[in-house]
Amino acid sequence: MATQHDDAPENLEKMNANLARVEELSQRLIQALAAKNNPANPTLNGPGQDLFAKAALSYWNEALENPGKIYETQLEYWGKSVRHFMEAQQMLLTGSHAEAPIEAKNALPDKRFSNPLWETNPYFSYVKEQYFLNAEAIRAAADEVEGLNAKDKRRLAFFSQQIVDMMSPTNFLGTNPDALERAVETEGESLVKGLENLISDLEANNGEMIVRLADEAAFELGGNIATTPGDVVFRNEMMELIQYAPATDEVHAIPIVMFPPWINKFYILDLTAQNSMIKWITEQGYTLFVVSWVNPDKSHADVGMEDYIIDGYLKAFEVTKAITGQKQVNAVGYCIAGTTLCLTLALMKARGDKSVKSATLFTALTDFSEQGEFTPFLQNDFIDGIEAEVAEQGILRSFIMGRTMSYLRSKDLIYSPAIRSYMLGEAPPAFDLLYWNGDGANLPGRMTTQYLRGLCQQNAFAEDGFELLDTCLKLSDVDVPLLAVTCQTDHIAAWKDCFRGVQKMGAKDRTFILSESGHIAGIVNPPSKKKYGHYTNADLAGSADAWLEGAARHDGSWWPRWEVWLRKRSGKMVPARIPGDSEYKSLEPAPGSYVRVKAST
Repeated sequence: MATQHDDAPENLEKMNANLARVEELSQRLIQALAAKNNPANPTLNGPGQDLFAKAALSYWNEALENPGKIYETQLEYWGKSVRHFMEAQQMLLTGSHAEAPIEAKNALPDKRFSNPLWETNPYFSYVKEQYFLNAEAIRAAADEVEGLNAKDKRRLAFFSQQIVDMMSPTNFLGTNPDALERAVETEGESLVKGLENLISDLEANNGEMIVRLADEAAFELGGNIATTPGDVVFRNEMMELIQYAPATDEVHAIPIVMFPPWINKFYILDLTAQNSMIKWITEQGYTLFVVSWVNPDKSHADVGMEDYIIDGYLKAFEVTKAITGQKQVNAVGYCIAGTTLCLTLALMKARGDKSVKSATLFTALTDFSEQGEFTPFLQNDFIDGIEAEVAEQGILRSFIMGRTMSYLRSKDLIYSPAIRSYMLGEAPPAFDLLYWNGDGANLPGRMTTQYLRGLCQQNAFAEDGFELLDTCLKLSDVDVPLLAVTCQTDHIAAWKDCFRGVQKMGAKDRTFILSESGHIAGIVNPPSKKKYGHYTNADLAGSADAWLEGAARHDGSWWPRWEVWLRKRSGKMVPARIPGDSEYKSLEPAPGSYVRVKAST
């Protein structure tokens, strides 16, 4: 039987080998960091200093006017800190468990602290409880600041929480029991693998710290994701138009044209056969066309919203009508593509164009009077920084938009993946949704500024009108039959904000559906999963809260309900259509070429 002494030479040899690998990797790390020669505009790394200056001034004014309140707060904090320290000392001497502080007891379960050592080990217990205490003190201090307007107050709370999340003890090796245990178990191998993962991510992104969320080698577009049969039947500088092969002998006469957001790739709607909305639509007997947007580079700097409308939406309608021989189409827009579909519908009304028979919106904002969780990033300091960035680069690079989205859920999308990859040395999972999430798209400079200034900040479309293509486009001019689907926990397009936009539309025929879950899972919710339910209520006259209070909840996916609605607006049944025709021949199989272009960093 081997003894610890017998294992020592082998362990020492392994440790020395790992140390040698660390020295080699350190050189690669330096080279990878040196490759960062084109960083994002520095003003996008945080809010303008005036926000913190105003908060500090307010704090000191309060201290001068009411010093007793400040002292009381500080003494309470000091008292709790000392008590926690004494409990940790007692725990160390007796082996007992410390009493969790009230703020920790009242907190929701936090999976970051699931290791039993956070409760049983005096050191980790003290570190965790002190972190909770510090976090609560920071949040309380931000909440008590007076003299700030509502937006600045919300921004201060948001960025204060970012500091809290960043300083979590789980983010540091010396205070993360999971990482320390793994390092001991593997004789340092996990740390070496973590360093390799870090360097690989830096090398893959020109020195930018972008955590890889999924195993990219596990997926192939057209191989095991985005596999629904179809053909690219048209291509221009803005998009490829894919016509999907029929899955039934007959189809409804009026085709569907679907516009995914150009912030991401379209195959979120065609990940796997089990989750594919695209496949499901064809199986219900519809001729489906889907736009695959170009991934912009610097040559697209001057591309604006008008180009997306003319060379994207209107061109897709034109080609679809020509191929199918129909005078009308049913249009679908997801997220920003739904917003732009509404702009297009307002333009078409002004021009007397009745090509769209009905419109379906997936989580589409059209009234930006409330900016929701994006409030911290939609103020002038950040927008000024974005304008400077796109003026230099011609585009808003994908990683900037990606990290902004990630910081809305930083614990889940930044710190947890970084810990698993860099501290535990784990390989990224083979998860199709996370693969898609990391396969982002750039945004044209001109379009980005138009969207952020004109729509988000000025809310022109919902208020005085958005000037585009020599036309004043108004939300009230959207008057085609309309069905809007929103998601209950959506942090990108809050459902109540979407509801308010639908209320301002001119359509008499309006249906509103609230799906459970978030921006992706609430939309990509196939009936076979029997997972998330949805709510309906025909009365759109009151507030969003009143609508939900009077709504009926239904089990399962909203897809079949939408199909029933769509069927009534899709005409008679006709023989199934093979993709393309004599004028618009197949250019290549789906998913096409544009979707394969990777975003620049």
